[in-house]
Amino acid sequence: QVVDRILGDVRTDGDAAVRRYTEAFDGEVGETFEVPREHWVACRESLDPDLVAAMRTAADRIHTFHQREPAHSWFDQTPLGTFGQMIRPLERVGIYTPGGLAAYPSSLLMTAIPAKVAGVEEIVIAAPPGRDGQVAPTILAAADIAAVDRVFAVGGAQAIAALAYGTKTIPNVDKICGPGNIFVVLAKQAVYGVVDLDQLPGPTETMLIADESADLELVAADLIAQAEHDTIATAILITTSPTLAKSIPQELERQAQKLDRAEIIRQSLSSTGRVVVVDNLDQAVALANAFAPEHLCLLVKTPWELLPSIRHAAGVFIGEDSPEALGDYAAGPSHVMPTGGTARYSSPIHVGEFQKVISLIGANSRAVEELGDAVELLANAEGLTGHASAIRRRRQRTS
Repeated sequence: QVVDRILGDVRTDGDAAVRRYTEAFDGEVGETFEVPREHWVACRESLDPDLVAAMRTAADRIHTFHQREPAHSWFDQTPLGTFGQMIRPLERVGIYTPGGLAAYPSSLLMTAIPAKVAGVEEIVIAAPPGRDGQVAPTILAAADIAAVDRVFAVGGAQAIAALAYGTKTIPNVDKICGPGNIFVVLAKQAVYGVVDLDQLPGPTETMLIADESADLELVAADLIAQAEHDTIATAILITTSPTLAKSIPQELERQAQKLDRAEIIRQSLSSTGRVVVVDNLDQAVALANAFAPEHLCLLVKTPWELLPSIRHAAGVFIGEDSPEALGDYAAGPSHVMPTGGTARYSSPIHVGEFQKVISLIGANSRAVEELGDAVELLANAEGLTGHASAIRRRRQRTS
């Protein structure tokens, strides 16, 4: 009901409602919602140069990876005419970039750059302001590096509503991408149909398949890297090694106690973490396919041999030198991936997410004649006699 009220108010009252809810939930609001580009640049220049260099490295990898994907229009000239598909980018995309427990500039890069490669004309960022009314400097630096078009200091369900319906100052978009809290997810779900969505993201999840060759220290490190995201993040180990299964709890605690988010890690592992022992790797893969994890890490002696059997996972990480942490930042593929078993039918953010297909039908009189009988029969069978008449009249003109 809260989300519905926010959506309705923003749709009716526009900027006034956005301002009212932003002041209530986030605190101070600037004179305008839009963050000027010169402030992005100032934020980038204020950051540690090494951090900026790391962001540029990630951006370059993301761009290079996604450049290999774009689909191209095609046309097939046949005796019956020309048929094909025209690939067109979306005109305007909105990217929600959360700033709750922490700011995640990497998620902005992982979404905005594939959209840029796809040819999206305008990319709009919505990011919640802090109590001082300012968007996190790392988010603005990432916006500058990704070369997006506009940034608005608006968060929560009111940001989703503004992107979907548009206000006097915030343009409506064709598609909304990005994760957020439960209010953001519910708002995205409610506006689907007005705009397209990337997904309805849930808690992040990792599944590790490990055999007796796996390094205990690295297995624990990878489980911890997942668990530190959130207390409801899911980290699951499936192993053929009872020895590894028995040793992992102690190793997890040994490593976790030295980390900044130790308590979050402990809560996550105790509430949603699991260690499962199976008889063989075939059973492990079967479980993975049933779960359809966001991240599937193969810490086994011959990981490439398992790959043909894997059907459902958003991302597969091959071997101990391909940890999820590498994929989260600089491997190249987007780390914005389907969760909650939706990898059974959906994909990570990629170039095609920001493109659409327009069918092209350039038939000639020969097509009308040769296909006419079939079309008339089908149309009449469905009770659409007007369709049949449209074909028949053309055939009569050429006879």
